[in-house]
Amino acid sequence: MSRSAKILLSILVFLGALWALSYRAEPERIEYGVTFSPMYAEELGLEWREVYRAMLEELGVKRLRLAAYWEYSEPERDVYDWRDLDFQIREAKKHNAEIILSIGRRLPRWPECHVPYWVGYMPWEEQKMEIRQYLTAVVERYRDEEAIVMWQVENEPFLRVFATEHCGELDVEFFDEELALVRSLDNRPILITDGGNTGLWAGAYKRADVFGTSMYLYFWNETAGAFRTALPSSYYRVKTNLMRILFGEREVILSELSLEPWFGAAVETVPIPEQINRMSLEKIEEILAYAKSSRLGTQYLWGVEWWYYMREKGHPEFWERMKRVYAE
Repeated sequence: MSRSAKILLSILVFLGALWALSYRAEPERIEYGVTFSPMYAEELGLEWREVYRAMLEELGVKRLRLAAYWEYSEPERDVYDWRDLDFQIREAKKHNAEIILSIGRRLPRWPECHVPYWVGYMPWEEQKMEIRQYLTAVVERYRDEEAIVMWQVENEPFLRVFATEHCGELDVEFFDEELALVRSLDNRPILITDGGNTGLWAGAYKRADVFGTSMYLYFWNETAGAFRTALPSSYYRVKTNLMRILFGEREVILSELSLEPWFGAAVETVPIPEQINRMSLEKIEEILAYAKSSRLGTQYLWGVEWWYYMREKGHPEFWERMKRVYAE
């Protein structure tokens, strides 16, 4: 075989392997859920219970990712307050919605790690004892709730971007302890998540019963400002297939699809026209199409608090668009 023929064959083999890695059958339909944060709704000046009820009653959401924020669940040491979580779970049950309950120190929404004030400057060994007690208290309280279909233990624990300042470096040995503790208390599947654009996935994927990835098309940071990712949607298909080859079959879901604007300042301080420019209806359509091309059949959308906030500010078009998403 000539040298040029060998080069051509190598190229064809490479392209064939790349195609195989990027192939993923299209799901029959996409099941849409939502991540909800009372804390973020309040930051936007909203009454979070109203937003939550509207999400269930008007949007008709049937898949929820909720968070047992430690500072709300245990506002004083050894004094638990379950009223907010009880309300969310009770309302979800009324509307036949299923729940992924996120537990741990690092949970969805800034500042990544949510720690009660009383933890203060406790040494890490003492903090770990408190985290174990908190995890045990949450799981034991809610493990009889049939609406909860899955636990999420920590949020994107292996992703260092955005988190190190508030969370410190990941203690992998303790994270494995957390997983073992939750598994000893209940047999529901455990979701572990990682960043879609920059996360390596391996650490989370191999430990998970179900793996979840975030997906962001539009970003902001202090250096570059606002920008769009250059990654094609096939990037997610390739990563999914690589993980399955390396670590075996897992259910993979899109745990966080961003459909809200990202700023360096609090959203409520930004003029409404600028918010719309950063996350327009056209961009939402683009993001939904991009996510559909990833071929992930379950997708939890991120931004329900902002859609409601925009309706309150005289822009109901985002809320109305999401009604159609969940109706479909």
